[in-house]
Amino acid sequence: DHGKSTLADRLLGATGTVADRDMQAQFLDGMDLERERGITIKLNQARMAYTSPSDGETYALNLIDTPGHVDFSYEVSRSLAACEGALLVVDAAQGVEAQTLANVYLATEAGLEIIPVLNKIDLPGADPDKVAREVQELIGLDTSAAIRASAKSGIGIEEILEAIVARVPPPPDNRDKPLRALIFDSVYDPYRGVIVFFRVVDGSLAAGDTVVLMNTGKKYEVDEVGVLAPGRTPVGRLGAGEVGYLAASIKAVADARVGDTLTMANRPASEALPGYCEATPMVFCGLFPTEADQFPDLREALGKLQLNDAALAYEPEVSPAMGSGFRCGFLGLLHMEVVQERLEREYGLDLITTAPTVVYRVTERGGSGGEGERGGGEPGPPSPPRLISNPADVPDGRGVTLEEPYARVDIITPAAYVGALMDLAQARRGEGADLRYLSGGSTAALSYAIPLAEVVTDFFDELKSRSKGYASMEYALSGYRPSDLVRLDVRVNGEAAPPLACIVHRSSAYRVGRGLVSRLRALIPRHQFRVALQASIGGRVIAADSIPAVRKDVLAKCYGGDVSRKKKLLAKQAKGKKRMKAIGKVDVPQAAFFAVLSLSGGGSGGSGGGG
Repeated sequence: DHGKSTLADRLLGATGTVADRDMQAQFLDGMDLERERGITIKLNQARMAYTSPSDGETYALNLIDTPGHVDFSYEVSRSLAACEGALLVVDAAQGVEAQTLANVYLATEAGLEIIPVLNKIDLPGADPDKVAREVQELIGLDTSAAIRASAKSGIGIEEILEAIVARVPPPPDNRDKPLRALIFDSVYDPYRGVIVFFRVVDGSLAAGDTVVLMNTGKKYEVDEVGVLAPGRTPVGRLGAGEVGYLAASIKAVADARVGDTLTMANRPASEALPGYCEATPMVFCGLFPTEADQFPDLREALGKLQLNDAALAYEPEVSPAMGSGFRCGFLGLLHMEVVQERLEREYGLDLITTAPTVVYRVTERGGSGGEGERGGGEPGPPSPPRLISNPADVPDGRGVTLEEPYARVDIITPAAYVGALMDLAQARRGEGADLRYLSGGSTAALSYAIPLAEVVTDFFDELKSRSKGYASMEYALSGYRPSDLVRLDVRVNGEAAPPLACIVHRSSAYRVGRGLVSRLRALIPRHQFRVALQASIGGRVIAADSIPAVRKDVLAKCYGGDVSRKKKLLAKQAKGKKRMKAIGKVDVPQAAFFAVLSLSGGGSGGSGGGG
């Protein structure tokens, strides 16, 4: 929210890349979802031609507008690998956010030239001097040459462009070397196949050349090469340091993956570019089509979406309750929501989503074959640890050790909210690691080690609520720790419901179980028979409730007469309900799969179940 996309709009306007009549707010945010939510989800790039008034030279500037939310940090890391410099945009009223720190460290490690920009200086509450000190204290950047700007009012835009030309180094001239181009994004076009976005590191590329994707070994003849200015504009040739796209009738989605290297078929490079680290999914959930015949459509849609969103991971899964679907991995809850909404909007799918869960590490004594005891009563050797993302897969038994992932959570907040946020972190089983006061005591930086299951539910919402929207957070996986965790099973009408299973800390199991059956009682509609709800650990029921039957008034037609007639009708109704209960199935609505999320406030330690 510090003004990255608005600043990108101003740069596009100032360089004449987009005409005034075509300009609209957040020009590069082309997705409907981005406009509705007011956030950037996908990195977007554009080429600008800037003529500097200082020397009269015209420079080609390749701009990438990146997301800011922690769930889309993978987009940021890919952008940094394609650049020589970065604009660090900080709100002059709000100051440094936790995500700012994480992304600055990534940019510094990538060896980028960083230009600090203090944006929104025209706001009534702006204090650029204080924020400049904050940037210097927290990040260690020299802010003496920081540019004070307002993207909304157009202040400082010329200075930013001049600083880019003066301070960001040009790419090295490697046009004579064999072609090496790094794919940093791609998108599926139904008419032209996969459109690949790349940055040429060595050599040059033109339409008609035959290229090889070094990872897969596939060869393609290039139909079109161009730049994004910001629409697709064909050009004759792209050389070292330039950013553009190509169309080569690539039909197979898996052939052009992000991070792969393009080279020439007739003069191949000896080694590929380093590419990108694989994104590590933090949150998992099951995605199932409401209609079984939509499964192939879901598989195809996930393949095309993964091409555009390299942080998405998925594998097939079969659930007795919901049929065939996929177990999908995401970087966070917002990422999960965005993927689900894109699948429904862009591919016309109707989906059921199970509640999100994290990955647990399970070790069993006596191996996985179930031989828990040897002849003398001694437990067998422990089996190798395995990772489980579906709570329903956690084995029963005494010899099971569960370890949960912990995250290091960094929070930056105005000092007035420190107490409320420390309470929140401790209620979520957090362990305090560090507390520092900055900017003369007006801002605080807190660090906590908190179970990831507690962070990915509604921790961010609670953080914003308790700090009136001023606090920001960043988290990163820090490893696994043993915890006293148990699997909480749910039975609906006597049948196990694996999608509603969850893993909770033993100390809060009763409260979560009690709350879960109460929530299910409110969410599951009444049937013609009584529906029993139970929450249990192992074979021990710890909470139970029931949904009363809908009672039809069978006595409505009896205006009088003998009471035995009424008793006969009631007995007949009771017998019918008994038979219906024996064969009746309970309809469980989508909202019930998320019931466990509403119980996480106050430190449940819980994380919703899988498929």
